[in-house]
Order: sequence, then structure tokens, then C-alpha cells
Amino acid sequence: MIQGFDSLTDYDFAHSRPQIQCEGKPKVAFLCVHNSCRSQMAEALGKKLASDVFESYSAGTELKDHINPDAVRMMKELHGIDMEETQHNKLLSDIPAPDVVIFMGCNVSCPNVPYQYAENWGLDDPSGQSDEVFRETIAQIEKNVLALREKLKGQ
Repeated sequence: MIQGFDSLTDYDFAHSRPQIQCEGKPKVAFLCVHNSCRSQMAEALGKKLASDVFESYSAGTELKDHINPDAVRMMKELHGIDMEETQHNKLLSDIPAPDVVIFMGCNVSCPNVPYQYAENWGLDDPSGQSDEVFRETIAQIEKNVLALREKLKGQ
């Protein structure tokens, strides 16, 4: 937890400047329950848009047997990224210990993961919804990844 705040919802993410202590680039973990949609899209966009500033990983507390086909299709269409070629479903234990944790929008309970800095992006899962909902979710993730890139620059 961030010192001086009772919950992540009390913290002013938009104006915070995290101080990360790590060797090399900070490791950012994008987390959601199944690691099949939002967190996978965030990992892909993190690699595309911010790999000069941080390393991107995604993981879940449970796994689906594949990445959401609509997420795969929309990321190919909008960003030219084939997540089936570049990524796979992972548990928290499958990724390096993160310096930064981004909770995509835990609808149940967020996992307890050690971190130096965290945000909860509060994104609803677009699974089973229209392409327009996916576009909006991807656009919000892109905006958040770019903002995180700026916050972590110079770490």
C-alpha cells in the first residue's frame, strides 16, 4: 500500500511521481483475474509504446486456456499486434517480481502482490461486448500506458 493512504482509490495517480528503486528498467505487471483480455492488451501496448522506459508483463490469478479472440482481433486491427504470436497466458508466479503493479479493474478482490508503486485502472472487462466497447477499452489502456510511461521516465 502507498504510505499515508488507506486504499488505492485515495491516491492521486494523475499527479503522482513514483520513486522506484530497481536495477535497469522497472518491471510493470498488468494484472487481472484470467490474464486473457485487458492485462494482455496492456502488456502488448506497454511493449509497443513504452519499452524504452519499462518492461511489460501481464498475469492473472487464474488462467483461461487462450487469450480472448476479440482482444486478439482488435489489437491486430488497431495496432498491428498479433498477441497469439507474442504472448501467452501467465500466472503471477510465471513472471518476474514487479516493481510496479497495475490492477486492470479487479471485480472481486485484487491479489496481494508486493510492489513499490501501484495503480488500479478500474477498467471493465469488454469480453462478450461489441467491437466499439473493445475500441474504447483499448484506447483507455493506450492512454494509461502513455501516462505511466511519462510517470516512470527517468527512474
